[in-house]
Amino acid sequence: MNTDAVTPRTETVETETGTARVTWLDAAAPRLLLALGHGAGGGIEARDLKAIGAALPAHGVSVVLVEQPWRVAGKKLAPAPKTLDTGWRGLWPALTAPGLPVVAGGRSAGARVACRTAAPLGARAVLALSFPLHPPGRPEKTRADELLGSGVPTLVVQGGNDPFGRPAEFPPGDYRITEVPYGDHGFAVPKKSGTTEERAMQILTGSVAGWLADLA
Repeated sequence: MNTDAVTPRTETVETETGTARVTWLDAAAPRLLLALGHGAGGGIEARDLKAIGAALPAHGVSVVLVEQPWRVAGKKLAPAPKTLDTGWRGLWPALTAPGLPVVAGGRSAGARVACRTAAPLGARAVLALSFPLHPPGRPEKTRADELLGSGVPTLVVQGGNDPFGRPAEFPPGDYRITEVPYGDHGFAVPKKSGTTEERAMQILTGSVAGWLADLA
């Protein structure tokens, strides 16, 4: 889908942790709303978030890209997980206002927030992009409990070379996982791999679209 096919609309939402910003990419006849938060080291310009925002409205899914208050305020370091969760919960009334089932999601730290808050907020499911299973080189510092405890249908999309957790490192559980071959934590792929960023994003968006279709 051409990124020009959907005109974004942006609004600010006040939360207990400050002013958040949401960018809506509306489907013509939506059946679901997919809300995606960013990671601790970047914003909604991440390649995977942009690709999903461009592709999913054509599949009847409105996409909302969420910028946490710390990011809107121009801070460089993300706050503690509890603060991120509070900000996300504060956004929830705006996300549910259209009356659609909401799939919570995000990349990296945003995926962790979605997993931790999904069941209490009544999310339909969770999309975890580049879930940081552990810090690089520290597999003993696992965050698997957050993923396994989401309490709702969950899809993980993980780069094959993600230093925060390669697909083979993920424990058995009641979730689905898709590998983006050769992808790193940001789904960048090396030229020597023989694949391209375009192909990597096709794998990612195709997996997400198919999974969301199964949810409906």
